[in-house]
Amino acid sequence: MAGDRRSVTNRLEASPAMADPEPEAVAFGPAAHGVADWPFGAPAIVANAWALPGDRVWPRIRIFILGDPRTRGLAATRASVEAQGYRDLRCDLVHRDTDAGARLADGLADPETDAVMLLRAGDLLAPGALAALGLEAALSGADIVAGLRLVFGAEPLGLDAPAAPPGLLREEAPPEGALAPFTGGEMLLSRACVQAAGGFDPEAASPVSALWPHLVRRGARLARVERPVLLQHTLEDTVAPMPPGLSVAMLTDRGYSGGAGIGHRRLADALVLGGHRVTHLTLGAEVPAAAAEWTEHVPRAEAAVAARGYDLILAGNLHGATRSTGILERLGRHAPVAAVLHDLFPLTGRCAFPGDCPVIARGCDAGCPSPTAYPQLAPDRIAAAHAGKRAVLTGPHAPLLLANSAWTEAIARRLAPESARIGRIGLAFPTGVFRPGDRAALRRALGLPQDVVLVMFAAVIADAPGKGAADLAAILARVAGPGIGFVAVGRLDDPAAFGLAGLVVAGPIGDEDTLARWYGACDIYVTASRNETLGQTPVEAALCGTPTVAYRSTGLTTAVIDGVSGRLTDPEPEALETALRALIRDAAERHRLGALGRVAAEARSSHAAALMRLNDALVADGLLPPSAGTGRIRFAPEMLGQFAMARERAPGRSGTVPAPSPAAIRTARRIKQAVLGRGMPLWLRRGLYAGVRLGAWMRRGSR
Repeated sequence: MAGDRRSVTNRLEASPAMADPEPEAVAFGPAAHGVADWPFGAPAIVANAWALPGDRVWPRIRIFILGDPRTRGLAATRASVEAQGYRDLRCDLVHRDTDAGARLADGLADPETDAVMLLRAGDLLAPGALAALGLEAALSGADIVAGLRLVFGAEPLGLDAPAAPPGLLREEAPPEGALAPFTGGEMLLSRACVQAAGGFDPEAASPVSALWPHLVRRGARLARVERPVLLQHTLEDTVAPMPPGLSVAMLTDRGYSGGAGIGHRRLADALVLGGHRVTHLTLGAEVPAAAAEWTEHVPRAEAAVAARGYDLILAGNLHGATRSTGILERLGRHAPVAAVLHDLFPLTGRCAFPGDCPVIARGCDAGCPSPTAYPQLAPDRIAAAHAGKRAVLTGPHAPLLLANSAWTEAIARRLAPESARIGRIGLAFPTGVFRPGDRAALRRALGLPQDVVLVMFAAVIADAPGKGAADLAAILARVAGPGIGFVAVGRLDDPAAFGLAGLVVAGPIGDEDTLARWYGACDIYVTASRNETLGQTPVEAALCGTPTVAYRSTGLTTAVIDGVSGRLTDPEPEALETALRALIRDAAERHRLGALGRVAAEARSSHAAALMRLNDALVADGLLPPSAGTGRIRFAPEMLGQFAMARERAPGRSGTVPAPSPAAIRTARRIKQAVLGRGMPLWLRRGLYAGVRLGAWMRRGSR
């Protein structure tokens, strides 16, 4: 890192022009913005003290505050900058007078500055804003990094952010009457790029907005951090109402429990916070699980969609109610359909993750090596199912497939027909629920030992083969020793599967607040899974300040930022073991990855992030007009409650995974797995289906 600058506090105090004529409290009331203990909170930990992977370095930042020493709110602005704790920072007050342009030009000519920001006196930087912006600038190399702006008067009035997608700035101007793309302090700009684009015009009402067309012509690249970075005061009591949102049907097979259900429900929450109207439709109310293999039509659900007139149907996993994707084509006759790839079932003959399947390259058929694994399908029906899915993806009412990671998008483009529509989104995470805590206090509350390195692993079914349980059990057995403990979260079908002395089995945890405490109490999160379209648990761990060790495989390459939120290894048990051992020994590295991982995960995985990426995908596909990708995208004031900085945080959800089964069911499950394995043979599936049909017939007869 070049330069050895004084702290921002010293820089500001050294400038007589910055001294206020009299002590000033926060000009607009300490509670108005809805952020806890801000802007006069204690300075944050030095945000850019942590080493970055590769040859990346934190940008050296210079902030220009437009105002004068008597401007109301200047002291609050200054306090919010000081509390950032950003080490390589310079801050200057620039009067709006005849010399303002020259002073800004001199600042932009400073070779010791990498990135610049403009603030108005009275603007406040949100907690951790510079850490988030600076980290994304270093990781992405973008010319502009923009975040969310919170507008407040006597209370929070709403949040917004540039609607432009990441990448090259586009030529399109915002629609008439729309908010300008940028207002200033919600973004960090490359000094060299601003200088090359002609610099700031201090006479402009919004110097950064005036610079926009010049940045477009320069080919500037945009990146985003989807968390609040700017708190901006207004004298108005209200802001313009949010534009009318979409009417969206969230369609699932069994509702919102389990990994896919959790991800889909969080997307629904994000849509509501963006002003959209959401209806929840569950096919399972009409189709028993045992009938899914033989069910194609779900008439009541299809009739409900046809009658309602939705703007968008956002489908999640449906294979728990039907093994056909024909329902997506039929619903598409009534409204546009987008299907989130929580797994790869819509692209295969029957399976959720084909892995290195030798059959799929020629087309799924009766040679499927795992027809008894969920979601099961009789071998003689697999070829027709595969052909039917491909026909749906190329038909006139084909759904838009939404991938939630770079790997999932790549595999979807490989497995889908060439003409299939595929976009990229992200999943939403409650970043205010999953947050770091006092590790020692969390361990005391959970009854965990204080003097050991705790390694955690988790899944809805923690010992499921698809989650790499065999690899993980062998690795943990070799790593085990004095000073090392283990925590398992999720259902264990075989309590002896891991055979670890002192293993703490937390069991299924369906409450997000409780789950966050378990993550925060542990030192390392580890997974040996090779079957993830994203991998939600490593993101939740990162939000809690706990680094992950995982294979460099599937969606985990998006969920874990190597060298930032954890370590990715070659997909071999020996490599995973080596990385885990290294992190167990290195407390300083765990601390570094925990700190950086929290910053990165909060900036990339919020509800706002999911909504903005969904907006990007719908605009790119033509389901929304191009104007929806310009100007600003807006969020309800309640969006603030999803972030840890909020004074009043939204509580976590409960019931996210099934409750522990009764002892008799657990015993029966173990017996079945011991005799028949984890799969379910066709004869047993047919027997269960016959029982379902008989039960339905008897109920009809009794009426």
